[in-house]
Amino acid sequence: MLDLLVVGDANPDVLVHGAPDVPPYGQAETLVGGGVLALGGSAAIAAHGAARLGLATAFAGLVGRDAAGDFVLDALSGAGVNVSWVVRHDALPTALTVCLNRPGGDRAILTASGCLAEFGPEHVPDVAARHVHAASYFLQPRLAKALPAVLRGHRASGATTSLDTNDDPSGRWELAPGLLAECTFLLPNEAEALALSDRDTLPDALAALAGAGCVPVVKRGGQGADALRDGKVVHADAPRADPVDTVGAGDSFDAGFLAGWLDRGDLAHALALGAVCGALSTRAVGGTAGQPTLAEALAQIA
Repeated sequence: MLDLLVVGDANPDVLVHGAPDVPPYGQAETLVGGGVLALGGSAAIAAHGAARLGLATAFAGLVGRDAAGDFVLDALSGAGVNVSWVVRHDALPTALTVCLNRPGGDRAILTASGCLAEFGPEHVPDVAARHVHAASYFLQPRLAKALPAVLRGHRASGATTSLDTNDDPSGRWELAPGLLAECTFLLPNEAEALALSDRDTLPDALAALAGAGCVPVVKRGGQGADALRDGKVVHADAPRADPVDTVGAGDSFDAGFLAGWLDRGDLAHALALGAVCGALSTRAVGGTAGQPTLAEALAQIA
């Protein structure tokens, strides 16, 4: 049996550092401080991080029959992720993201969705897994509509489930009816939690999301993470870090949180491991280069 099945997006990330706020047009060439090609996609980064932590991890997604798809599959399989259930679209390209990064962690994200919108429930394997995690909900509308039923089926087989919606480019933040009740955990960052709950404060957001039937786990960067279960807030501090690049830190948190949960079934431990994995991932450029092994992460907790 798999420890973890991750369902969602995978694409190359082109990470550009030192770009001007508004690049000049008119065919002007602008020199920047640096550029890196890395594995991207919230789901793919989480799967990569989980495999680094020793979980038996499989990834289900949709990529094109192109060099970008080859890159994604090589990066995932090289980390030990089972990519047997990745489907290759015959006509549409693999998604591609360009991140324009500012000092301090802020960034603009430009995504060409490629074949992502064609990813649907028929691409999710009926395979035994202890946990099923889905990500980038708003980029995959066909999957989004069916996700409550997909997660319900896995829960009926004994799996726990989680969702990291990531940002909603439309700004509507509308979830399928009953979706949160099928999620053991919801894993947004603080801004996403406020938007999903339509609340103005984190305590109100936690209460509203928990009322929908899940355990909300809210990532807060340098302030750690907060979860609400049975009316009680559980908090984990973030370790001190001097970030090189924060791309994918939330996805690495997801990987650490799920590894901690599957190891002990203890929410406080899962939060602590998630916070450490998120922080350590920022020590290198790109979402996966700084992801820790389990030994590294546990040493930080100790």
